[in-house]
Amino acid sequence: MSTDQPIDQYIVRYGASRLLGVFSYRGREQPRRGNDVIVRTKRGNEWGEVLGPATPQAISFLKSPEPEGKIQRFPTAEDYTARDDCRLREQKAFEGCAKMIAERKMQMQLVDVEQLFGGERAIFYFVAEKRVDFRDLVKALAKTYALRIEMRQIGIRDEAALLADYGDCGKPVCCNTHLTEMPPVSMKMAKVQKATLDPNKISGRCGRLKCCLRYEYDTYEEFRRELPKIGAEVVTREGQGKVIGQEILSKQVIIAYEDRRRVTTPVHEVISVLKAKNTRKPDRKPKEQATTETTRPDDTES
Repeated sequence: MSTDQPIDQYIVRYGASRLLGVFSYRGREQPRRGNDVIVRTKRGNEWGEVLGPATPQAISFLKSPEPEGKIQRFPTAEDYTARDDCRLREQKAFEGCAKMIAERKMQMQLVDVEQLFGGERAIFYFVAEKRVDFRDLVKALAKTYALRIEMRQIGIRDEAALLADYGDCGKPVCCNTHLTEMPPVSMKMAKVQKATLDPNKISGRCGRLKCCLRYEYDTYEEFRRELPKIGAEVVTREGQGKVIGQEILSKQVIIAYEDRRRVTTPVHEVISVLKAKNTRKPDRKPKEQATTETTRPDDTES
């Protein structure tokens, strides 16, 4: 590789955990999106995929803007053969490790094995409910495979990121493609978006709530704040009524009038909001009048 070429930076995805990093490159042939490359990381020589130039905007989405390493070269035909051999060794290492775990009756489940393309180390991913003493296992693995062994305990969602393929939408799962962090997801997000509350239908491959429930939640919340609350008394050209429902994305409310009509009305046709439903519980009245200025538990606001 010529040393008189300008140094460029690219974002590369690498490793079984689909890590992202900024990598420098100096050469005549410029990498393009989707190109396979051999990169040098802090872990060793690895196989990577170019996602695009490391523009300031793209770097802003990464955890760390610091360079991860260098793009060494484009793979050769021999490299592709070596990668296939590496995957076969990973499979054998998985079977061997699973056997050792069973023999030792260890309370852990092996999920995946990743052997770096350069052969510097092998990483064994596992899940366990508690901490596991795997020192004896590491010694046995190092002796058997003559590699530097790294054991990494992961969570259920990380397991899906390693093994899952396609989601219910028919597309590759988000955690195994573009997501670099697992966003927090709550049942409230499903309720606001009027998604079914059946756990079997809103859970992903990991068994937890789907990450995609988080994507549009901020928009739903922004639109919802523009609408009168359910229970509010409102005035429209039709008269006075009570809000009994919201159609958030279309920015409409369902109003029940005194003559039992229920009309779906755009929010811009609501002339005024008279009052909102009072959901606060009234304070309890003390059974006896206190003779001194003390604070009773029954009189304290929750």
